[in-house]
Amino acid sequence: MRYNHAMTTGERNMTVPDRRLSVAPMMDWTDRHCRHFHHHVAPDALLFTEMVTADAVIHGDRDRLLGQPPEDIDAAMPVALQLGGSDPARLAEATRIAGEYGYAEVNLNVGCPSDRVQSGRFGACLMAEPALVAECVSAMAGATRLPVTVKCRIGIDNMDEESGLDSFIDAIEGAGTKTVYLHARKAWLQGLSPKENRDIPPLNYDRAARLAAARPELQVILNGGLDNVGATLEQLPSFAGVMLGRAAYRTPMILADLAAPIFGREVPARLQIAGAMADYADRRTAEGVPLHAITRHMLGLYHGQRGARLWRRHLGEEARNRSDGGALIREVAAACEEMAAKLAA
Repeated sequence: MRYNHAMTTGERNMTVPDRRLSVAPMMDWTDRHCRHFHHHVAPDALLFTEMVTADAVIHGDRDRLLGQPPEDIDAAMPVALQLGGSDPARLAEATRIAGEYGYAEVNLNVGCPSDRVQSGRFGACLMAEPALVAECVSAMAGATRLPVTVKCRIGIDNMDEESGLDSFIDAIEGAGTKTVYLHARKAWLQGLSPKENRDIPPLNYDRAARLAAARPELQVILNGGLDNVGATLEQLPSFAGVMLGRAAYRTPMILADLAAPIFGREVPARLQIAGAMADYADRRTAEGVPLHAITRHMLGLYHGQRGARLWRRHLGEEARNRSDGGALIREVAAACEEMAAKLAA
């Protein structure tokens, strides 16, 4: 399904987004259906798109790449677009185009360590070229009224985590960046796979906290290894916000448990979330979206609860064979709730 929105839609989101809680951009995961699901879990959380390259935005199917469902636009769902690239002019053009699609901010990827990203000269390898990143940020900022932010690591390879990171931040802050999403571990571009780069380099929250303390005018958002509500809340006072990745995807109710103290929200019931997603599935499948494209993001909803296995199995196995909208979601959610009630009796 294509969604196309005019500039007036983009102008609705000119206020600075609340970044106290956000969900990281994750390739193949944080698509529009995943974001809609996470919005029902934590309505105030800032959500990110998957990374989209500047060239794809310029030359590709823009509505498919950038379009958001109309109900998400109408609800003013806060979404940041992450762009990948290293050519200032192309990034500026992609940023200008993105302004027509209702995003809350535009973010430059300087953190992804994959070989494919490196071969395109963007992602974490750009930390070795702070002047170029600064030029990119400046060009992007000149093409939009939206905030332009950067997501990066605390360093790459043998780069010094102290002086190297400071020099990089000096450059991008000087170019106008006021917000950095900081994955608090190095990326080893030589010798580690992207998967290994998510776990093997040690986390260094202390270094991230020192950066935040030394630069009070810069919003530093902590990312990396945050998978526990208590430990995450302990880190929050040192930063402008926290960003969760895999934990938000695999155990999504952690977002609701964090949103409750951060935003003063009540934790929504799983049945309520499932019902909202069933309604969403009714609308999207009527437009030709396969049900499994929606349900694949919801498998962790009952994680740690009675019925979790039932939920995962039925949504995972049956969604491809159903053509009745969100009925499967309603049925399995009701079965999970019934199982929990019987066991509690």
